[in-house]
Amino acid sequence: MVLSFDTATLLAAQDIRIAFFDVDGVLTDGGVYFSEAGETLKRFNILDGQGLKLLREAGIVPAVITGRDSKPLRVRLEALGITEVRYGTEDKLPAAEAMLAQHGFDWRQAAAIGDDWPDLPVLARAAFAAAPPNAHAEVRAIVRHVTTARGGEGAAREFCDLLLTAGGHYRRLLDRAQGRQG
Repeated sequence: MVLSFDTATLLAAQDIRIAFFDVDGVLTDGGVYFSEAGETLKRFNILDGQGLKLLREAGIVPAVITGRDSKPLRVRLEALGITEVRYGTEDKLPAAEAMLAQHGFDWRQAAAIGDDWPDLPVLARAAFAAAPPNAHAEVRAIVRHVTTARGGEGAAREFCDLLLTAGGHYRRLLDRAQGRQG
């Protein structure tokens, strides 16, 4: 395994059962693109998508709470099999609390990654919080981990890999991907 996270970070993230993701600035680069016809266009990173799928395979619920709603986003999340989603949700805390209750989890089992002020209430309550390096300064100030990858460029995958490593799932999933069972 080539990934390396410090021991204190891994210990803080070891009991995670649900991971909350923001979209714009985390799963995308934060840019909003419009076609000539006025359609919203978004760019997603394939590595991030694989990370979300791996979380699901490890039994960690990937949950998306976003202030926006768009057809491209719905198509992408559906393709990844992400079913825990709240679209057009500016007040993210009640949505996160409802998801926790639905699954019988509490904040000690929650991780979150976000990049701007609407994410602060969820990040502040999660047992483990992260942000991409291009997040707002107030967000970076309260999180436990700032990813090396920027939002939309692998930040979500790094967050997923960290959670998988902390939970003891990474090696098993990697071995399976390499065709090794053990």
